Amino acid sequence: MTIDVRKGGANRAASAGAAVGNATRLDRNILAVALLAKPTIFVLIFIFAISPARQASLAPFSSLVQAAENRPDAEPITPETERAIERGLKWLAAGQLDDGGFGEGQYRGNPAVCALAGMAMISNGSTPGRGPYGGNVNHVVDYLLGCVRPDGFISGGDAARGPMYGHGFAVTFLAECHGMSPRGDLREKLAKAVGIIVASQNDEGGWRYQPVRADADVSVTACEVMALRAARNAGLFVPNETIDRATRYVKQTQNADGGFAYMLQGPRESAYPRSAAAVVALLGAGVYDAPEIERGMKYLSQFPPGKQSKQRETYYYYGQYYAAQAMWIAGGESWSRWYAAARDELLARQRQDGAWTSTNGNQYATAMACIVLQMPNDYLPIFQR
Repeated sequence: MTIDVRKGGANRAASAGAAVGNATRLDRNILAVALLAKPTIFVLIFIFAISPARQASLAPFSSLVQAAENRPDAEPITPETERAIERGLKWLAAGQLDDGGFGEGQYRGNPAVCALAGMAMISNGSTPGRGPYGGNVNHVVDYLLGCVRPDGFISGGDAARGPMYGHGFAVTFLAECHGMSPRGDLREKLAKAVGIIVASQNDEGGWRYQPVRADADVSVTACEVMALRAARNAGLFVPNETIDRATRYVKQTQNADGGFAYMLQGPRESAYPRSAAAVVALLGAGVYDAPEIERGMKYLSQFPPGKQSKQRETYYYYGQYYAAQAMWIAGGESWSRWYAAARDELLARQRQDGAWTSTNGNQYATAMACIVLQMPNDYLPIFQR
């Protein structure tokens, strides 16, 4: 059986996005707080801040948050992990550029790095203008909206470095901020950015580095599928055909061992980081109970944190970022075991100043590490089950 989030309430994030999209401006501000609050605070907000009529229309939020509170497999974040997260976020915030962007060296102003830094802060409970990192998140929104070209393409920093990665992550972040940001032009620019993704899907059903209908690889495709999922959760139109074609493409890249190849053409070897991304892409497309998911999860289970990490060093944080999402959605013992091992490994890798390091940039690594460690918070709609 395949559960399709386009056709029902199978996913908490989809319900949340729909409710935000249907709320008034006042309610959207309330929902922004409620979305990132503890369940008890959430209930108080609804009792005292929303009229009885609006409570009825937004009732799905109450049951969704209560379900999160009662979930037994959400591994608690230890005090040591809390301190590591706080050091990492403080280090990130201190390095934000004057224009609101993030990134160092060749990655300065890169939209993907900026978006990931913003998502790391939202994962801690801050929203645009609210919370300890609310100002930082606001500045990221402003920076990325300033990078939107008239045609909708989001380009900043070194545009030669996989621009569709930057575009996809930026769309994901901006979609997460939809309904929370006071920027009146966010929805219009976001809709144009989504249009770029839809228009640049190639004949195979995937995407590659440039916003053109040329070749495709499973890594960029995963990035764009999650961007479209976030946009749809926020109430923006995404054609069913686009998701269906992307789903077929990702499934075709799966190998007999359960892992995924980089492209349909050329070498077909499997690799852990892109296989984690491919599984998340299928989950993001609404494919939950399918043979491809089962085989993919079985493949990923062969590479728990700490095992062969050195061989995957170049894409270590990328792999952990996607594996965390796959394991979180799987839940149960799979998640608990994986998170405990990943947490311990990440804490051992953190520098004294709070940063994590990578050849792809320390802000990139720190943002991804903080997102992984904060997955149990369940604050970002795109990561919710």
